[in-house]
Amino acid sequence: MANLTLTGILEKMTGKDKDYRYMATSDLLNELNKEGFKVDTDLEAKLSNIVIQQLDDAAGDVSGLAVKCLAPLVKKIHEQRVLEMTNKLCDKLLNGKEQNRDIASIALKTIVAEVPTSTVVKSVLVSVSPKLIQGITGQGMSTEIKCECLDILCDVLQKYGNLMASDHEVLLGALLPQLNTNQASVRKKAVSCIASLASSLSDDLLAKATVEVVQLLRKKSTKSDITRTNIQMIGALSRAVGYRFGPHLGDTVPILINYCNNASENDEELREYSLQALESFLLRCPRDISPYCDQILHLTLEFLSHDPNFTDNMEEDTDSESYVEEEDDESANEYTDDEDVSWKVRRAAAKCLAALIVSRPEMLSKLYDEACPKLIDRFKEREENVKMDVFNTFIELLRQTGNVTKGQTDFDESSPRYLLKQEVPKIVRSVNKQLREKSVKTKVGAFSVLKELVVVLPDCLADHIGSLIPGIEKALCDKSSTSNLKIEALIFTRLVLASHDPSVFHPYIKAISAPIICAVGERYYKVTAEALRVCGELVRVVRPNIEVSGFDFKPFVHPIYTAIMSRLTNQDQDQEVKECAISCMGLVVSTFGDHLGGELPTCLPVLVDRMGNEITRLTAVKAFAVISTSPLHLDLSCVLEQVISELTAFLRKANRALRQATLGTLNALIVGYGDKIGSGAYEVIVVELSTLISDSDLHMAALALELCCTLMADKRSGPNVGLTVRNKVLPQALTLIRSSLLQGQALLALQNFFGALVNSANTSFDALLESLLSTAKPSAQSGAVAKQALFSIAQCVAVLCLAAGDKKCSSTVKMLTDILKSDSSTNSSKQHLSLLCLGEIGRRKDLSAHDHIENIVIESFQSPFEEIKSAASYALGNIAVGNLPKYLPFILDKIDNQQKKQYLLLHSLKEVIVRQSVDKAEFDETSVEKITKLLFNHCESEEEGVRNVVAECLGKIALIEPRKLVPALKERTLSATAFTRATVVIAVKYSIVERQEKIDEILYPEISSFLMLIKDNDRHVRRAAVLALSTAAHYKPNLIKGLLPELLPLLYDQTVIKKELIRTVDLGPFKHTVDDGLELRKAAFECVDTLLDSCLDQVNPSSFIVPYLLSGLDDHYDVKMPCHLILSKLADKCPSAVLAVLDSLVDPLQKTINFKPKQDAVKQEVDRNEDMIRSALRAIASLNRISGGDCSHKFKSLMNEIGKSPALSEKYSSIRNE
Repeated sequence: MANLTLTGILEKMTGKDKDYRYMATSDLLNELNKEGFKVDTDLEAKLSNIVIQQLDDAAGDVSGLAVKCLAPLVKKIHEQRVLEMTNKLCDKLLNGKEQNRDIASIALKTIVAEVPTSTVVKSVLVSVSPKLIQGITGQGMSTEIKCECLDILCDVLQKYGNLMASDHEVLLGALLPQLNTNQASVRKKAVSCIASLASSLSDDLLAKATVEVVQLLRKKSTKSDITRTNIQMIGALSRAVGYRFGPHLGDTVPILINYCNNASENDEELREYSLQALESFLLRCPRDISPYCDQILHLTLEFLSHDPNFTDNMEEDTDSESYVEEEDDESANEYTDDEDVSWKVRRAAAKCLAALIVSRPEMLSKLYDEACPKLIDRFKEREENVKMDVFNTFIELLRQTGNVTKGQTDFDESSPRYLLKQEVPKIVRSVNKQLREKSVKTKVGAFSVLKELVVVLPDCLADHIGSLIPGIEKALCDKSSTSNLKIEALIFTRLVLASHDPSVFHPYIKAISAPIICAVGERYYKVTAEALRVCGELVRVVRPNIEVSGFDFKPFVHPIYTAIMSRLTNQDQDQEVKECAISCMGLVVSTFGDHLGGELPTCLPVLVDRMGNEITRLTAVKAFAVISTSPLHLDLSCVLEQVISELTAFLRKANRALRQATLGTLNALIVGYGDKIGSGAYEVIVVELSTLISDSDLHMAALALELCCTLMADKRSGPNVGLTVRNKVLPQALTLIRSSLLQGQALLALQNFFGALVNSANTSFDALLESLLSTAKPSAQSGAVAKQALFSIAQCVAVLCLAAGDKKCSSTVKMLTDILKSDSSTNSSKQHLSLLCLGEIGRRKDLSAHDHIENIVIESFQSPFEEIKSAASYALGNIAVGNLPKYLPFILDKIDNQQKKQYLLLHSLKEVIVRQSVDKAEFDETSVEKITKLLFNHCESEEEGVRNVVAECLGKIALIEPRKLVPALKERTLSATAFTRATVVIAVKYSIVERQEKIDEILYPEISSFLMLIKDNDRHVRRAAVLALSTAAHYKPNLIKGLLPELLPLLYDQTVIKKELIRTVDLGPFKHTVDDGLELRKAAFECVDTLLDSCLDQVNPSSFIVPYLLSGLDDHYDVKMPCHLILSKLADKCPSAVLAVLDSLVDPLQKTINFKPKQDAVKQEVDRNEDMIRSALRAIASLNRISGGDCSHKFKSLMNEIGKSPALSEKYSSIRNE
């Protein structure tokens, strides 16, 4: 049937009437697009001939449709037919009439793009390539034909360059001479064609191509326009092949720099192309360009102000702060010249400098010395597009400063932040001039610079507020301002208000508040929303402190209130505006409420009304939290009851953020206004609360328990409230305490809950204690209780005992010790819990009144159960904390005399020392000496467990007594035994903590002697040094900044697979390979990961990625995981360094995502492999976010492969949505 229809269509297609032909071709297109389209051989030949014939149809719309028919047709006919068609089209292209050439070219491109299988592709390439080459190189071919052929070849190479490896040499031979022809259009197309070819060339051919181009550039006799093409060619090559161009930089960079300096005056394009090529090198070959960075920096700075036709004889700094509005005839003295293209050079120089800034974090200090003043000076650039690029380059400099110095607190004089701070007055002066310009685009750019400046140096504008105000005013009030400019000005104002001390603004409030309040009334919703956010900051600045106010804020209260109120009551506006108005009104009421007495009864009901609306209720709930915590303690009686009932209902809603906000607001209201809320409302709230207490959402559970404590602590809550809590909340709390997930805030809240409950509404202590202890019993449904849960129960028991008073506490301790005295082999879980409880109580209260408690606990060291031994050592240590003079000598004496129990006793000692180092308590001299002597004796213990505990104890004692311990530890770095060296380095790791400690300045000069053990010949010591470096980089990067140039190469060396550490163990029937270096490599990569966060300016990423990261991506499972994380981080922070080597990173990633475990692999191996694949896909997703990644063919084909595999693409898209 289909064939009959087709025959009819084909007849009509050859008819005389053009409308018939058009309709018939359209029908054919529909037929071809049907799923089940099939056709026999004869018809196939006829069909393809007619479609090719239609291409020459005189009616353009018919031939256009015929081209569309080719796409589905190519997929449905035999290879032979496709070849016939391409041959005919090539013939038309090379020898046909001029008017048919365009359509033949489009048709060929369509076929190349749509060819279905790789076998057909190969045949098509074999037939097409020679003809295209002939079209390019043949004698007497016209420029148009050459251009068309180059165009098609460019498409072919881009898609199938890899399949044409055998023709690469021939193609290069045909294309390179085209760079010297006289027709500019041919040269331009040849450049893009060679670039498409380059990405699939072998290294040898790439070198050949580069050498030819470089030789042409070296010739002095070459015409300048041909030289320009060759410089463009160099840039295009480096963009196409990325880091593979690195080896050729030695030849090319000096030539380009030379051209820039020596080109004739009017050859600006030559300079532009040279700078663009250098920019491409900086971004794509960061490692190989290193030696030339300084030269390039000087070059860009020279050309940033390259303006030969314009002499700027304006005096620079005669600019006084007060200025007169310039007359409108200023444009008369502006210099304009259409012929002048020197701006292109300045633009290229700015972009090249930006590339240098982005790819060279380690040059920042130098850039501040040399580039920063020049950039600030060039804000006066007269060509607007170039000025935007100068602004963007400066913003990159600020961003890089922020990246590099993230997390650093103290700045020395070489720190980029310190250097930036010195430049602030100049920046502000220069930007202020730009804010007076007429152009809106310039002003937007200027605000972007200021915005970035405030983000990087939050309090740097304190002395310059006065000079910036006129610029802000002008941007907000000028008639010519666009909404975009207003938004930028408002965002900047908000950032400045938020990041500076309020008193700085007080002299200028009048000038600054009027334009902001005016902007609240704007029509465009984005401006209004931003203005309302600024108002919120303004309110805080106007009255920073309720008690004392050195500033008269009263004149501003009503104007701000009125402006916001008009937005709050207006119903028909954007959601963003509604939300901002509600939040802002909350701030206004909580800050100025005492001066708005008459307005509150009208304003508060509007906010309550917004709580009833699903879109605005969350914001309204948060606004009431702000109002209820206001120190003004406002009268809310007109709305209180309604608010409480609304909030209670919200606790049932599914929206988590709403429930969370509601709990916070209720808590604040009950603390502030409990006397106005009846106890009946309390009971309803408690019932609602009880459903939120579970381990499925610990944050919510913590908030709910805190609210419960607030309710019980309230003197006015009646006995019924306590009863409701006992009936409804207690069962939930007792279920929660068994959860192994319980920790942090939720655990603290639970402890406070038990402490509050024992004091509330005659709750019996014994019943509570009983119910707590019985939660530890194994239950029929969930089996035994998790170890973590036992710790939680013990902490709650301790808090409960202390809250109940001394008498109850003593009786509980007696009961617990009795459990320990009874026969131990029968009930181990009871004993386990008793020991933990004793420890928790002992830590909070001195138990020395109970005779021989320490001996009773030490008896449990004999227990056959491991967990009871460790609980006993925990208990002993914590009891000792309660009374050091009595129990510490006891523990030290036992460590020396009881070899068997040494490990457990050391753990007890560790508990004591850790508690002391956190609580900043002092040991007396003699016990420190005793302890350290004892610990150093055990440094060389054969047992790793003992050595680790010793190291932790030494590290924590060093926090208490650094002057004694740091020298003692340093002395032992030279010890002959490797175990001692490793132990002291790990001790240093434990002494580096997040808080500021007195050890820091003592350790600073000495730390290199510990970290340099990374060169040690024992792998355990090397690993200890890597771990210590990692900890230092995480908590105190300034300790190690100066050592990194020396340490990094040594650290990178630890990431390499060392053959001498791999050994084979003969297990009889089979041999097993053990890699002793694995842990070290894993630690080294994790350390680099940490350094990327804290010391980015020191790590030279391009020298690390190849070869070190590359080998890590192909290493063992444990090493690959951190490597994927590092790759994601680098893609985010140093995209240019990653882009430069993207091709080489594809292979190991591809291998990882395609790895299949063996058939007989156990579940654990399969799961690990799944995690591995997901981790690699995460890294690939980060790489895919880098702009410019599409120039890598390999990466493109990897992405296609992921897209085609259902399993991978599903995982990839779920990762993208994380």
